Formats: sequence, C-alpha cells, structure tokens
Amino acid sequence: MSKDLGVRNPSAGIDLCGLNTTGLVRYNTKEAELVELAVARGEATLTAHGALRALTGQHTGRSAKDKFVVRDATTDSQIWWDNNKPMTPEAFDTLHADMVAHAKDKDLFVQDLVGGADADYALKSRVITEYAWHALFIRNLLIRPDRADLAGFMPELTIINLPSFRADPARHGCRSETVIAVDLVRGLVLIGGTSYAGEMKKSVFTALNYLLPARDVMPMHCSANVGPDGDTAVFFGLSGTGKTTLSADPKRTLIGDDEHGWGEHGVFNFEGGCYAKTIRLSREAEPEIFGTTERFGTVLENVVLDEHRVPDFHDGSLTENTRCAYPLHYIPNASDTGISEHPHNIIMLTADAFGVMPPIAKLTPEQAMYHFLSGYTAKVAGTEKGVTEPEATFSTCFGAPFMPRHPSEYGDLLRRLINDHKVNCWLVNTGWTGGAYGEGQRMPIKATRALLTAALDGSLDSVEYRTDANFGFAVPVAVEGVDSAILDPRSTWTDKAAYDASANRLVGMFIENFAKFEAHVDGSVLDAAPGFKAAAE
Repeated sequence: MSKDLGVRNPSAGIDLCGLNTTGLVRYNTKEAELVELAVARGEATLTAHGALRALTGQHTGRSAKDKFVVRDATTDSQIWWDNNKPMTPEAFDTLHADMVAHAKDKDLFVQDLVGGADADYALKSRVITEYAWHALFIRNLLIRPDRADLAGFMPELTIINLPSFRADPARHGCRSETVIAVDLVRGLVLIGGTSYAGEMKKSVFTALNYLLPARDVMPMHCSANVGPDGDTAVFFGLSGTGKTTLSADPKRTLIGDDEHGWGEHGVFNFEGGCYAKTIRLSREAEPEIFGTTERFGTVLENVVLDEHRVPDFHDGSLTENTRCAYPLHYIPNASDTGISEHPHNIIMLTADAFGVMPPIAKLTPEQAMYHFLSGYTAKVAGTEKGVTEPEATFSTCFGAPFMPRHPSEYGDLLRRLINDHKVNCWLVNTGWTGGAYGEGQRMPIKATRALLTAALDGSLDSVEYRTDANFGFAVPVAVEGVDSAILDPRSTWTDKAAYDASANRLVGMFIENFAKFEAHVDGSVLDAAPGFKAAAE
C-alpha cells in the first residue's frame, strides 16, 4: 500500500530498487508533516524554539571503517583501493536482498532530491528511509526540485537507509553489524545499523566524487563565497581550521559551506543546505548559524536539551560532534542559485600547531597541488589521551574518506583548472604563532581576516614577498594593518634553535607523507616539496 502526497509517480517508485513493502510509503513529504510524524512516532523531540532534536544512539559520527565500495570489472581500475575497502558484487547483492526482505512490512519515506546546483552535472538522488527525521534531514541537505519537476523523476543514485537492519559480516562481506555499501556502477547505496544521518549526505558526495572527474569537473570538499564584483573564493580545510567561519563573511555571498564542484561554467554547490557543528556554538560568535537552531524545520543531532527543552550547546556529554542541519536559505546572504563564476582565489586552510607556518603564503600551481594532495593540519596536545605535543594530520585533498579515485586524478584536475583560469592560490595558517601549542598563542583571528581580505581584494598583488626557507612558498614581508612580526614565524619564537628543530620536524613529516604520491606526480610538483633548509642557516 502506498500513499501519494501530491506527486503522481507510479512508474518510478521504490520498486525500481527492489523494494516492495506492505507498509505505508510517503513520497516527497514536506517539512511540516515530517516534523509532526517524527514527533508522533517517538523519533525526535521539539525544542523550545521549534527545531527538531534527534538522538543517534551509539553512532554519533560516520562509521568510516564500515564503508565499502563494490569492486567489479568497471571499478577495479578506477578506485583508489588503498583508501577504499572492497566488497564483492555477490556480497552486495546478498546484502541488498536481505535489506529488501527486512523492509517488506515497514513504513518508508521517499525523498526525490538533487545533488549539484549546475543542471548539467546534477545527480538525481532518491533517498529511502525508515525514519521521518532522516527524510527531513536529507531534504534539508540536498537540493529540493520544484514540485512540478518531480513527475517522472528517474533517480541516478538511490540510497536505502535502514538503521534497524543488522548486517552479518560472514554473510555480507563487511566488518560489523553496521554497513555502508556503495555500488558506484549501479548507483545504489545501502546503509544499515547506524542512525547517524551524515552517512546519507556523504554517500551523495562520494558518488559525485567518482562521477564528475570523468566529465572534467573537480569535486571539492570546501566552502565557497563570492564578492559583490563576482570574485569567487574557495576555502579548503579540515575540521577546526576555520573553513565555515572564514567563508561566512557578511560582505560576501555564501555559495555553500562544505561540498562543491568546479566545471566549465564555474563553481556550484552540491547541496541545498548546511550541516554545521554546534558544540560550543554561541549567538555572539556565530550569530547566523545560531539563528538557524531556532528555526522550525532545522534538525539538531545529539544536542543536549535542558529541562525547558532549550539546547545546551556547551554540553558534549553525548558527543563533541553535535550538529544542526538546515536549508541554505536559513542563512542570511546565502546564494539563491548555488552557482558562481570561476574562482579568483583558492584558500587552503591549516591549523599548524607546531607554530612553523606563516599566517599566509602565496602558492604556485605546483605548490598548490602539493599542499592539496598533502591536506595538512595538526591536532593539539590534550585532544586525546597520551597526546602531549602537536600531532600532524594529513588528509589528502582535504577529504580523504570521500575520495573514491586516486588523489592524483583530483590533483591533476585542480592544477589544470588553476592554470586555465589563472587562479591565485594561498595557504593560510589559522594555528599557532610565537611557539608551538602550549607555548605560543593562536593566530589572531583579526590578523587572519585582514590577510584574507587583502588576498581577496588584490591588495597582496603589489606587496613585497620573501621565499620561506622551509617550504619555498612566497610570504608577504609587510601588509597594512597586520603586525609584520607574525609574517615571519621564526622571529616570533624566543628560542630560534627550537623553531628550526620544529620546522625540520614538520618538513620531515610532509616528505614522509608525500612519498606515496611521488610516483603519480611530475617533477615540477616534486620540486614544490619543502626541504631541510632552516638547519643550514
């Protein structure tokens, strides 16, 4: 039995992916009814301000070790298997059949959505869930087609998400009862054993990361904004580097905060919403994001509520990975198209806890490829038990978990686009200065914003540069409104020998990490590597 809520679509129902349930199937249910159903079914709770709060149980983040990609004749030579766990087609078929059987009497929610604001590259995605709040989440996060466009909707990607299903490792070729299995050729994703909603969003990103490079489109784990003169800026960066904060500029229009493509028409958002971290969120520091948590339709994930149902964003007792999911139009000054021109500037963000890198550096295309493939940031001491000093983290392409293809494919594509469109590339350190974490201090946010503004408005085009002794990139000598001392990290350290030792150590980490890419890049990129130069001074 199925219930059609205003969308006549009998030829493109869930039977296309093998599902056939005796339960109630709701197609493209809108926000208000999904909120009502989630509360009525005991899946979630309304907050004091009207947002929907859901708890995800034991899985409060992505289950990266439980994600698998089907290895078949097509994907065998196309997937970066060092980074992706293989699953046989037979195991996937068995898993699919068992999930279909599991859903035979369940009520289901179907959302027909789009990944990609550029119509030429948009991925029509059908998401089938057993939770109303999951349907609301993905409706917030992806692009919602006009109602009239849903007739005859034929999905290119289908996601079946059944948290109540438990996988059998011996039967399904997986690791545990939790499984995220991706068949990139058939365009089918199976998610079981986890209620963490982010798995759906990242499954769409994974599919686009596989499909788009073959069409000369660069998929990017980045935020993006555009100035009043149409100058687009792209911000790469791992968690904690300031990707969301620095791209949220009231003088510039936000294109998106997490996932974009760069093709022949320019930059386009993959999403129609945002999935922002809320731990220690405050109205004063991030008013736009805070405001979304008080909007009807926003989904709060694993946020603790007080006795009056008011969110306590400083309570991380459930997880530090508390989140809110909301449509992009909840943010003031957000783009209503999700599309912009080719970027004028690319910013790669790092939080260098070693206190070695300058606050800003200009990169050549080869250096940009080197640092893009490296994807460097650092964990600070005390974040994990037993960690007493900074710890380097390298996540290639600033998003290794979502990269099906070899990083060199993305790196080559990025370098070509940078050259074709004459894009300025910058490395910005939002980490430490005056010493490593524990001795120095965090880079002043005022200085970072001033340097970014100067980079984006062209002011840095006419300043004097020096060549960094360790990394070989160009560093401004002086910038108006910024203390010149922080532009030369070595000068901010009291113990210069300690700086040189820390710099050599970090250089060594870069070189060791990049060894796995050396056979896949040309000599110009290898020449862009840092060197042990400080010790020779």
